[in-house]
Amino acid sequence: MDAAAWDEKYAKADLVWGAPPNAVVVEIVTVLHPGRALDLACGEGRNAIWLATRGWEVSAIDFSQVAIDKARTVASKSPRSVRNRIDWATGDILTTTFDGSFELIVVAYLHLPKDERRQVLRKAVDALAEAGVLIVLGHDTTNIADGVGGPQDPDILFTPEDVVADIEDEAQILAAEKRERHVEAGTAIDALVVAARPVKESAAPLDEPGLDD
Repeated sequence: MDAAAWDEKYAKADLVWGAPPNAVVVEIVTVLHPGRALDLACGEGRNAIWLATRGWEVSAIDFSQVAIDKARTVASKSPRSVRNRIDWATGDILTTTFDGSFELIVVAYLHLPKDERRQVLRKAVDALAEAGVLIVLGHDTTNIADGVGGPQDPDILFTPEDVVADIEDEAQILAAEKRERHVEAGTAIDALVVAARPVKESAAPLDEPGLDD
């Protein structure tokens, strides 16, 4: 789906994904200390705006200009202190360069072919600060047969194991699991991976005394 198709999708409804932040994102982020956050494929900004209300400085990017315009409109109803914490941008996350180091990166319901997914997730890990947290959440591959809603193309869905394979050589995996999400039509099955950028071990001081000193 190209940017024009996403623009059309977002133009057809008031808020495609609703206003409240994703419950899993809230669950994980609530225990973290605010810092710099990156919301990839932010859509209409529900997670980015919530993060800003929690004190995070947020960079939010989406393929769709319509989505970003709607996100700005929603955010305009927030206090200025919240609005000023969010930097909205329209762009292709496959080609965009992410400056700086982020304490948190959220990749929620971004569904790409596996090679592009791996490219984005590895770039996300590279953009994390030491001990920074990456949240990857989306429709699980099994959702087509066993759940409801979501994309019906298995080539763009993933399992927790798929995401772990994409990034485990660069990140510490904190959680990798399926999550059930109850919606009006039934129960959807999501894949969740939470990972962190490892902290580099400090070299021992050159003048550190030996055991015999």
